[in-house]
Amino acid sequence: MRRMILIPLILTLLTACSSGQAAAPISSLPPTDAPPHTAPTPASPQQASASPTALPPTSTPTRTPKPPLAKDAWMQMPAVPDGVSDAMREVYRRGLALGNDPTHFSIIGDCQNVSSYFLSVFDKPGEYSLGEQYAYLQPTIDYYQGSFSRVSVAVKGGFNAAAVISPLRADPQVCNSNESPLDCELRLWRPSVVIVSMETWWSHKPAQEYEKYMRRVLDRIIETGAVPIIATKADNLEGDHAINAVIAQLAYEYEIPLWNFWAAVQPLPDHGLSPDGFHLTFARNFFDDPVRMKSAWPWRNLTALQTLDVVRKGLTQAQP
Repeated sequence: MRRMILIPLILTLLTACSSGQAAAPISSLPPTDAPPHTAPTPASPQQASASPTALPPTSTPTRTPKPPLAKDAWMQMPAVPDGVSDAMREVYRRGLALGNDPTHFSIIGDCQNVSSYFLSVFDKPGEYSLGEQYAYLQPTIDYYQGSFSRVSVAVKGGFNAAAVISPLRADPQVCNSNESPLDCELRLWRPSVVIVSMETWWSHKPAQEYEKYMRRVLDRIIETGAVPIIATKADNLEGDHAINAVIAQLAYEYEIPLWNFWAAVQPLPDHGLSPDGFHLTFARNFFDDPVRMKSAWPWRNLTALQTLDVVRKGLTQAQP
């Protein structure tokens, strides 16, 4: 009976992204030890007024243009960044002065970021195993407790960089009038760090349009004093890796941490992708199990945690 119930639940998750790709066939679904998908529950009305400090007004930051990266240079970039720029340390310090919580991070993204699969396991001791190799990550798990399993109001199947800044896509139960999902999440949780992972895009729109909207997302996050972490995607539905090239260029230009998830899954069978070329292969999060680590989801959670670890250390060591 449990097996029969799990399949439609997982199908619901896999079809959540509106990126034009077909749902994975049943043969490619995760094994039956996959956790059942629970629909995200909206934040309580009390959360809507949790922060007494209003967000800064929207403005256009000034930024010195940088030359484009060499073609395919992003493919050589590490999966996990090696540090935090001075520019982002300054953003972080300003955010603390504005009332951001140093122990909060938020997630902005589509169905690859729903809390039932992405990171929430780190709020559940006993449901993951770091092993000796990754035990050094436990202090970061402890530091950000509560953020891993938080259901972000800026994460939803089908969300893309345009949708997340549109008030029409915000949850009216918890968000203010004319408030975008992005602004709503930033106001409710007051994060100091924001993971931005936008795999979904309109297949007929050029990468330049993706870049235009993603710049608005990054600018708004930085305006509020939060440090963005921008992620590449595992798939190449557009055919020429144009989206990942844009993501890497933005990370370079904004001097923000790049979580190069694409690089993390390249050694995996089928590069960690299901037969539809979009959804990730699944296994439980036991990072000391070499069999499970042949699937993409453990690597997604692990490298995201490693990136948070690097960013936390780079920021908190610079606290005034």
